[in-house]
Amino acid sequence: MKWLWLSALVIVADQLTKTMVTQSLQYHEPIAILSGFSLTLVHNTGAAFSFLRDAGGWQRWFFIALSISISIFILIWLYRLPARRKWLACSLALILGGAIGNLWDRIELGYVIDFIDIYYQTWHWPAFNIADSAITVGAGLLIIDAFWFDGATLSTHIGKKRCN
Repeated sequence: MKWLWLSALVIVADQLTKTMVTQSLQYHEPIAILSGFSLTLVHNTGAAFSFLRDAGGWQRWFFIALSISISIFILIWLYRLPARRKWLACSLALILGGAIGNLWDRIELGYVIDFIDIYYQTWHWPAFNIADSAITVGAGLLIIDAFWFDGATLSTHIGKKRCN
């Protein structure tokens, strides 16, 4: 459970950036930062890639229930996780922080605030936020842990490769 500080950091960073963006930007009016990167305030009533965005309202409660269930599952997993599983603990903490950051928005606002807009010419990746980024990085670490570390610590894994 010592990794919950990382979840808390993600939640705080996510909510602070969403507050700053909401206070600073006009809805759907992009502010160019770099070529291919702008800040654009959008409200996402769906899930990733605006999945179920236009479902009529029931999706809010579905995603709230899903986020709560996943968060409880991850908390139990973290609690039972051996201390040596640092990669897995880090990945779960990032996913938990992201899930709670977006859950907070859904409960409070009925939608998730997204604002990071990555694009190339006229093609735009769906807007996202800090919570989404933490979930993505956490999922990537989860895959790395599952395929490369198989429960071993990084130093154990490197040591095994040298010996073989």
